[in-house]
Amino acid sequence: MPRGSEELTNARKGEIIDACAALYETMSFRDITIRDIGAKTSFTRTSIYNYFQTKEEIFLALLKREHEAWSADLEGIVRQGVPRSPEEFADALAHTLEKRGCMLKLMSMNLYDMEGNSRLENLVDFKRSYAQALQTVTRCLEISFPNMTERGIQDFLYAFFPFLFGVYPYTSHTDKQLEAMKLAHVDFVRRSIYELTKSFVENMLRAFGDEYNNADNGGRQGGFHGVS
Repeated sequence: MPRGSEELTNARKGEIIDACAALYETMSFRDITIRDIGAKTSFTRTSIYNYFQTKEEIFLALLKREHEAWSADLEGIVRQGVPRSPEEFADALAHTLEKRGCMLKLMSMNLYDMEGNSRLENLVDFKRSYAQALQTVTRCLEISFPNMTERGIQDFLYAFFPFLFGVYPYTSHTDKQLEAMKLAHVDFVRRSIYELTKSFVENMLRAFGDEYNNADNGGRQGGFHGVS
């Protein structure tokens, strides 16, 4: 049993978030209620209001936790501390995202509802985790491509982070959606989060290569300069 009010608070918040995450695997955001979440915890439903005022705040806390887990995986790229080719970097970055289906689903489908119905302090807390992920991707780029300019990094970030909001819908479809595409004669090829991310990142890096490299670095092997 956790000792002290802070430990107990964190433990109960974690249990509430775990319950929310479990329900989200089989139920829609719209259908999940605080009553449903409370039924999967070890304490009373009304106790949830001591920690979260709305279900959106619970989901926002789940999204924050997902971003923190993603940042931890990105730190693995940073710790390796070696330059990479666009293909190697794309592979490493895509692998960090293939485990974050919950994060991508929340971002693409429920972010506005979560942010709109959460208290400002909860939203600020989430934005800090988002900023951490943004900063960690930046560090990954700086280490992997030592010749990449500041402008190149900014252009990558402004393309990559909006891309994240669309990955889930393009890689996860209901049976009804698949049937509709079939009847509408949509030329559909199933792609995984890893496949779509790797292709996008690699192509984007190669497109940025010639324009944003420092030409005076001598084409350091594995770096960003001179990518063909």
